[in-house]
Amino acid sequence: MNTPPAFSFLVCLRLLLAVLPLPGQNLLKHDHQLSSPLTSNLRLKEGLWLLDNNIDPYTGGSFHHSPLLLSVFSTIVPPLPIIWAISDAVGAWALLRIWHARQGLSFQKGTRPNVENLITSVYLLNPYLLLPSLALSTSTFENTLTLLALMFASQGKVSSALLAIAFAVHLTSSSILLLLPILMILVSSPVSHLASPRPFHGNLKRIPFLFGEFTLYWLVLVGAACIITGGSWSWVRASWGATLTLPDLTPNPGLWWYFFTEMFDHFRPFFLMVFSVHLVIYILPICIKFQHDPLYAAFLLIGVLGTFKAYLTLADPGLFISMISIFPEVHGYLRHPIITTLLHLHAALLLPLQHVLWVSEGRGNANFYYAASLVMGMAGGAGLVDACWAGMRIAVGDAKEWVEEKVDGEKGKDEGKVVWWEVVQQ
Repeated sequence: MNTPPAFSFLVCLRLLLAVLPLPGQNLLKHDHQLSSPLTSNLRLKEGLWLLDNNIDPYTGGSFHHSPLLLSVFSTIVPPLPIIWAISDAVGAWALLRIWHARQGLSFQKGTRPNVENLITSVYLLNPYLLLPSLALSTSTFENTLTLLALMFASQGKVSSALLAIAFAVHLTSSSILLLLPILMILVSSPVSHLASPRPFHGNLKRIPFLFGEFTLYWLVLVGAACIITGGSWSWVRASWGATLTLPDLTPNPGLWWYFFTEMFDHFRPFFLMVFSVHLVIYILPICIKFQHDPLYAAFLLIGVLGTFKAYLTLADPGLFISMISIFPEVHGYLRHPIITTLLHLHAALLLPLQHVLWVSEGRGNANFYYAASLVMGMAGGAGLVDACWAGMRIAVGDAKEWVEEKVDGEKGKDEGKVVWWEVVQQ
């Protein structure tokens, strides 16, 4: 297996960062932009301590991780930084495999090292992904499982893909948005058809059976979680229910927390329903519009999660930004990539600044930090809309205009202009 030079170098560098004691790593663990109540390493350690002392971690209302993570880190391996570094390496490897499957290339033959180096670098050097990983946020595992599910689906490995997405949904229920495009990839192909749209050509009769297999894996994981917790179902409300009920209003880069901080309790259930349904309504329109390229539909739904997720961290938009590297065919059709980049840069500078002014220095208020969160939302929305536009615009191609002036030689005047429009299909 030929790996690009950048992959080996960056993986070694990432492992070195995990082994060496980094100054300020403890500050990263407390940063609300890098970890949420559902992914915080501090909450995970608290749950492990409660479990070691024979106390149910889910009774206090502060622990929201999956029982499977609790079991793994309490019995198999401790939550060491090296585990997060290995997860990053696996994620970068999976992203490379997805690109190979999309291009119809064999991974054993490194035919495009420059592109492979770019894809690896965009993932492993992305600060939106690197910093949450250094903060030991469990969102790193969620991103890796998502990429593994897409990789196995692109390779046609049905059971592996469904098991990976079942694990991802178990860790964070928001990942259910990706189930339909993954099923579509399994019954069709990950190869790019953006430039030549056509009706969905997969075997739709297989989808119910694949969904049944996914449900079986998911139920097995639910049963394992119940066994781990001693038959208690309290973990369901504490982990999955937290995404729907938003019990912890700790500030984060997302759009939910401030809205429900200011919300009267009487209206809270209604708007919780509205915000939750808002995520779901994107699934069918995107999958129908991009039925000819379900991998691109999955990419867009990851962008939806990276913008509107309940407990958002920088790792969520980071995955969307890194995945755009495997769709080079749409890069030339992006309308405002510079504006989107500047919005992300603006948000990346504002979020830590307003966080320090409000939380650490006490010189600001929640409005300051939420204003920076709105900038982050604008950046995510701009990137998502631009990616949708580029995915549709590529099917039209480049419009070129030729103007020919016909001049009457006898009168010396223009008789008119003839304009031809030619559509060059890519």
